[in-house]
Amino acid sequence: MDLQKDHDVLLTCRPLANTIELLDIHAIPYHIIGKHYGKSIVNKTLGFIIRICQLLVFLCGKNIDVAISHSSFYSPVVAWLLGIRSIYLNDNEHAEGNRVSFVFADKIMMPEFVNLKNIKKQWAREKKIIQYPGVKEGVYLWHCKPATSNTFEFDDRENKKVIFIRPEPWTAQYYQGETNFIDTLLLELKDTAKIMLLPRGDVQKGYYRQDKFVGITVLEKSISLTDIMANCDLFIGAGGTMTREAAVLGIPTISIYQDKLLDVDNFLIEKESMIHKKKLDVEFVVNFLEDRGKRPPDKELLDKGKEAYELIKKILLNNTF
Repeated sequence: MDLQKDHDVLLTCRPLANTIELLDIHAIPYHIIGKHYGKSIVNKTLGFIIRICQLLVFLCGKNIDVAISHSSFYSPVVAWLLGIRSIYLNDNEHAEGNRVSFVFADKIMMPEFVNLKNIKKQWAREKKIIQYPGVKEGVYLWHCKPATSNTFEFDDRENKKVIFIRPEPWTAQYYQGETNFIDTLLLELKDTAKIMLLPRGDVQKGYYRQDKFVGITVLEKSISLTDIMANCDLFIGAGGTMTREAAVLGIPTISIYQDKLLDVDNFLIEKESMIHKKKLDVEFVVNFLEDRGKRPPDKELLDKGKEAYELIKKILLNNTF
């Protein structure tokens, strides 16, 4: 981490989806505080209060100067209670938790393609908002290098195209679309291509271990983005960051997200970096694979990502806001 060269960095997290595994892969020190409370609004509200208290207890006396978070609704509130400056980043204009974060954060940073009208409806004051260049994924992908060696081993590729599939976020508050809607597609595709399923946590992992999904590789542990991209002929994502990462890096990408798309997703679709198709069948996938090959990473978005990275770092280290 760049900041660790000259600053003390303390990172807190909770065990949700692949968070802990990814932190371990990248050898980033962390402290686990709290847990995820599921999709229930009642449980989420109770869990929000509990985790706020847990974070306050943990951080009290740590002499924190500034807090920064992406999509953490807790951080701005805890920072305000501790009397420290906070920066809140998000690229999801549909997340209801933004309302609390926007009120308590000192600075709000959003991608340039997010419609500010929607942000202001969520109680964000215009003087707090800073829009950064490009998309969130570019902020950390700008220095991403192709894998020099493939550390991920296939059991047997069988000369088939490799398709990585990321299911929908079952427990996310913002997601109101269908669940398990890709089951039929998975079963139909497994004889045509090598299917690598990237589950979101243990519950989803257990579901796709059922006997009817035999022939589909359900990854037991998270693997690095470079390993995914080195092996991926097509990425199919039911929403989220990984789908946009694939699109930015030039991988043929299909979003099958069933809910309202984010502004950043619509931008990537308009840019023809990915396509959106809610109802997907084997014939379409096969034809798409034949027509669309890998492209180089999107240089424009990676260049903007570097600009955004420098801007975020500058604001983070600015003692005057």
